[in-house]
Amino acid sequence: MINCIVIDDEPLARECITNYIGQVDFMTCLGTGISALDIPQLLGDYEVDLLFLDVQMPLMNGLEYLKSNPKPPMTILTTAFPNYAIDGFDLNVLDYLLKPISFNRFFTAATKAKQQMLLLQKENSEVLKEQNVGSFFIKCDGKYEKIFHNEILYVQAMQNYVIFYTDKRKYVSLLSLKCVLEKLNKNAFMQVHKSYIIALDKISGVTQYEIQIGTYKIPLSRNYKKDVLSKILGDNLWNGK
Repeated sequence: MINCIVIDDEPLARECITNYIGQVDFMTCLGTGISALDIPQLLGDYEVDLLFLDVQMPLMNGLEYLKSNPKPPMTILTTAFPNYAIDGFDLNVLDYLLKPISFNRFFTAATKAKQQMLLLQKENSEVLKEQNVGSFFIKCDGKYEKIFHNEILYVQAMQNYVIFYTDKRKYVSLLSLKCVLEKLNKNAFMQVHKSYIIALDKISGVTQYEIQIGTYKIPLSRNYKKDVLSKILGDNLWNGK
């Protein structure tokens, strides 16, 4: 799912774009604003993938905002004036929609955003694979044992100890789950319960109450369920719509 925000000082223009977003099954609108000055607050409140940004607005226009932010989300510019297109592409915007915006033209831009997201996810996945080749040592059974990141299935806390379950065996060490979570890669591992951390790429099944990794069934806590399901399923869920 592509998380979007819409920034435009014209109410009808905002409504048009938000309605179009609602018609696309791989997009959702998280919020809107009437000025570029609203963007920092929205970026702080939400995890935004795509910004629909009007060019001509009071106080700070869209191009001025992009120049002020070296790392904006993917951006699609919207405006009634085609002469801004070159300036927009110089700022690496994804696309440029000329008002009044037709749904067909909007959908073309939305599809381009989806393709760009998939490309970024592929690049991040490749980086993650490289990171997972790394290893670390823990003290276990009176000696230091080497564990490879890509062999970890999940980690379980048990009183003052943690148990690392791997493809080969399990390792018990005097550590806190909090310490383990801080050291593991946040893109590869996720806490799903007060006593469990899982390796995201090892998941074989998910229900409302547990996660399956091979023959293991790990409880899924209500406090973590929303974030966990969003992270695990995301665009990987084929629901037949």
